[in-house]
Amino acid sequence: MDISSFYNISSGVIKEAVERSNAAKGIKSTGEFGNLFEKAVENLNTTNAYLSDAENEKIRWALGETENTHELTNALQKASTALQYTVAVRDKFLEAYKEIMQMQI
Repeated sequence: MDISSFYNISSGVIKEAVERSNAAKGIKSTGEFGNLFEKAVENLNTTNAYLSDAENEKIRWALGETENTHELTNALQKASTALQYTVAVRDKFLEAYKEIMQMQI
């Protein structure tokens, strides 16, 4: 279990443990937006990797280099799920942005 999911807990011990964990991983504390942005970029890179793997598996299968349809199906399903998740997150960000832009100050 990754302790970085405990950001909303106000315990000083948990916050120190998260900072130590991030320091051990080489993650700089850039604030909440910085962390959110880093995670978003990381998720986009993961999605791109899954899409690339799926494309490579399709090419290998089409060229006859492999007959294992199980690996092809797994790669396609991973890519599809990751892309759906990425699109859903993007849509929620756009909704939030539009709502913020409509707020009156």
